[in-house]
Amino acid sequence: MYKKILVPIDITEKNLAHLVLPHIQYLSESENAHIHFLAVIPTVPFYTSMGFGFAEKVDSEQDKVTNQLVDIIKEFNLPKGKFTAQVVMGTPRDEILRIADNVEADLIVIGSRRPDMSTYFLGSTATMVIQNSKISVLTVR
Repeated sequence: MYKKILVPIDITEKNLAHLVLPHIQYLSESENAHIHFLAVIPTVPFYTSMGFGFAEKVDSEQDKVTNQLVDIIKEFNLPKGKFTAQVVMGTPRDEILRIADNVEADLIVIGSRRPDMSTYFLGSTATMVIQNSKISVLTVR
């Protein structure tokens, strides 16, 4: 049923990755699915005003996030060849949906915190992905 599964990982919320771990292990085995892990570095408006030296900061941040994503993926114990990983910069919702299209994902599996007042007014990334996705989204709490 599911051949390609996109798993967005927020490296600042490692507990959310731990929530999706058993689901991904199960889906990977039972569905023989390929897992595509994604970390999104949120763009911040002030980056554009940083001027000279910004490229070095971006490269440094990209390397840092990539290393953290690799460490998280190791915990999933997936065989080599069963997964890929990617780090991009942008708005998390937009990048998750864009990458889902690019990799032709059948399913997005995303961890979500329990809603509180901050997400009630602003919305969470998981909520925005659910509302805008063309494919099924499994939200794990």
